[in-house]
Amino acid sequence: MPFSLWITLLIACLVISFTPGAGAINTMGNSLNHGFRRSIWGILGQQAALVIHIAIVALGVGVLVASSEFAFNVIRYAGAAYLVYLGIRQMLAKPTLPADDDDETDASGRALAATSESRWSMFRRGLWVNLLNPKAIVFFLAFLPQFIRPGEPLWVQYLIVTVTVITVDIAVMWGFFAAAAHGFRRFTRTARGQRTLNLVFGGLFIAVALLLAFVH
Repeated sequence: MPFSLWITLLIACLVISFTPGAGAINTMGNSLNHGFRRSIWGILGQQAALVIHIAIVALGVGVLVASSEFAFNVIRYAGAAYLVYLGIRQMLAKPTLPADDDDETDASGRALAATSESRWSMFRRGLWVNLLNPKAIVFFLAFLPQFIRPGEPLWVQYLIVTVTVITVDIAVMWGFFAAAAHGFRRFTRTARGQRTLNLVFGGLFIAVALLLAFVH
């Protein structure tokens, strides 16, 4: 891949990653509820979904999803329903006051978070948040071919694209959205603050679900 083309890809990835969406909301919620460091597990789950999306497009399955209204709608409404579920669960979550220390871990390495969700659970939730988004497949279907040259080895090009997309998204999610949310952790020290944040982020999940379901 020519360096100038890769720079274009890098800039495009930055713009895409900084665009707020369900992944950004999930990352910020994880950072608030579980701490900045532990939020990486949800981010890694989201990246696993992006790898699957890219593989789907590379294998040509994305064309089938994009061309089949039924398949697109099934995934779209399933994704919207899952986001509504996450939103309601967030809004109904009971406040649990964290330890006084602001660090994410104690001397034993245990997380000092408002809840005790496991790393695997956070990873799995991040995976489904990004995976159940058919528009991501359609987007990559339109996006990736711009940076692929048929006359050159395809697997090398897809590898470069995948590494670039994942690296940029992790940097933006963890370095920007998770870090920004971490600054609001002082609100999680009171039950009232936690309820407010739960309502806000739960509402954001539901808002994204409505956009996914009704905006074409």
